[in-house]
Amino acid sequence: MNNLLLVSHGNFCTELKASAEMIMGEQENIYTVPLLAEEGEKEFLEKFEKITESVENFIVFSDLLGGTPCNILSKKIMNGASFELYAGMNLPMVISFVNANLLGSQSDFVAEAKESTVKVNELLAADAFDDEDE
Repeated sequence: MNNLLLVSHGNFCTELKASAEMIMGEQENIYTVPLLAEEGEKEFLEKFEKITESVENFIVFSDLLGGTPCNILSKKIMNGASFELYAGMNLPMVISFVNANLLGSQSDFVAEAKESTVKVNELLAADAFDDEDE
């Protein structure tokens, strides 16, 4: 089973995990590492490394490309660390991770993120247009 680490500015990662659990049930293999306002790189890295010392086979979702949590972990990768790091995390990506783990399959998290971003008004308008045609 793969593990997932969510990292973010503030408690976004913790709340994202809670939202995923609301839909998918408790997730024991999802960990969170928030960068709190009063913390710096050192404190964030200590929390990250404490978790990853005991967790194998993990990937990381970060909230923002170019944001501090993503930049800190990018430096780790550039210095030899080996893990997959994705930026732009959202709830569909986390749900996709959970489903892939349940099914023992792979998921394209980038594609999931792109496919789940839609303008609902356009979908509704398309359905309304179809109804008028029938």
